[in-house]
Parts: sequence; structure tokens; C-alpha cells
Amino acid sequence: MAARMILTVTPNAALDVTYRVDTLRRGGTHRVGDVHTRAGGKGVNVADVLTQLGEPVQATGLADDVLRTRLPGFVPIAGPSRRTVTVVSDEEATLFNEPGPQISAWEWAALLTEFDLLAARADVVVLCGSLPPGVPVDGYAQLIRRSPAPVILDTDGEPLRQGLAAGPALIKPNLDELTRLLGRKPDLPADCAQLGVPVAATLGAKGACLSTSDGAWLACPPAVTGNATGAGDAFTAALARGLRLGTPWPDLLADAVALSAAAVCAPVAGTFDDPTYRRLAGLITVREA
Repeated sequence: MAARMILTVTPNAALDVTYRVDTLRRGGTHRVGDVHTRAGGKGVNVADVLTQLGEPVQATGLADDVLRTRLPGFVPIAGPSRRTVTVVSDEEATLFNEPGPQISAWEWAALLTEFDLLAARADVVVLCGSLPPGVPVDGYAQLIRRSPAPVILDTDGEPLRQGLAAGPALIKPNLDELTRLLGRKPDLPADCAQLGVPVAATLGAKGACLSTSDGAWLACPPAVTGNATGAGDAFTAALARGLRLGTPWPDLLADAVALSAAAVCAPVAGTFDDPTYRRLAGLITVREA
């Protein structure tokens, strides 16, 4: 019998390019001091972090032949996968995200088939990122309803709204995504409690808020500097591991905040600085909200 694992799904995988420059000047010419190129997309980043943590994980999604040389478990598509460019300067990250290729009905159907096979042996499913053109706006809702395992949903806009109605085990919006979902600035944690499912909302340097039927908690990390691009994905990875292990909610939140802060100290998304993670693991204070 195949081993159980965490499954991540990235319908809009990307080739991630990260440039590091001394100072970003609008309209200027920049000499790039450091370049990192890797397969990316939120679910790919989550899977990479889980691998670094030693967790059993399988990643799938949609990718072209070039990107599938780095993502062999992905369903092939005819169009070119998107690219994302991150420019890091003065400890700030500026992102440029392409929308992604047009996905055909049969390509989406092929992903559904692959999903059914993999989700059957998953302890937790993580659905991440934007949906590329051609994928139904209720695509994540379809996957949630098909999944025999609890689902963590990390997306934005109408895919989040429709996915929420399908009843995931947990959603992980950031503050901007939660604001768009509610149509106003949220009152935390009260507004989260009205959404009907557990909500783990990331708040940037202010940490995170976790709201469940068992209670609500806030946690804030010590100040760290670096590239925050993959911090939310590391947070989601910690949620997936905690859900799989049955970690109590306050401990799960503390671990997720520590791991996301350690990801800020890493040069690119999809990894984290292990010494920082170990140092912060016992320093995160969680309080009831």
C-alpha cells in the first residue's frame, strides 16, 4: 500500500526568477548581483518547505514541458507556463506575476483525474495560488468536494469565495485577501468566526490570527529582515504539517509563525533558514484573542 502524504496542488505553476540588486530605481538600469531560478508557484513552495521539514509530500498541478523537467509530477499542458520575477533590494521584495497560460477543458480534466488518484492517499490536501485562464472559477471548489482528505485553501478573490462555500478544513488568507473577501477591513478575529470554517490569517510583520470553533489566538514573531516573498507559503506548510499530526491549534499557530519568520531569512521562496527556525520555535508567544 502506498505511503500516506501531504498533497499540494498548484494549477498555475511558474518559473520563479529572483534578482537581488543594491537599490531599485524606477526607470534606472540595474546590475544584478545575484540570480536564483527555480520552479515555483505557491503549492510548489509549500511542497519544498515540507520536504525540508522531512514531511512526506507529493506536488501536482499544471505545467509545460520545460517546467515539468523540474516538476515531474505535474500534468502537461500545451501553452507556456508563466514566469514570476522578484526583485529584492534594501530588504524589500518587488514582484511581477504573469497571469499564466490558457488551460483547455481536457487539460483541466486530466488534472482532476490525477487529483483523484493522489488525494485518495493524502492525509491533507493543500490548494494554492491563482487559477490560470481557462480553469473554471470554481476549480478549487470542485477539488474540495472531490477530496477525501481535509483541505487547506490558500487563494484569493472569487476562487477563494467559491472554495469557501465548498467547506475546506481551513483557509489561509493574508490581510489583503481577507479584506477583499469581506469587502472591508476585517475586525479580527470576530469577522473570521463568521466565515464558517477555521481561518488562519497572516498579518505580515504583525504575525497571524487563527480563528476556529474552539477559540481564537494571535501570535507575533520577533522582527526579522530579508525576502518575505515565501513567508506565507512556509506558514501554509506548517499548517499542513500540524493538521496532519493533529497539533493543538495554539501550538500549530506558534509553529507556523516561527517557520514563516525563518522563511523571510532565506534568499528565495520555498525554503527557510533552519537555525532561525530553531531559535524562534520557543520564542513565539500565543495569546487568546
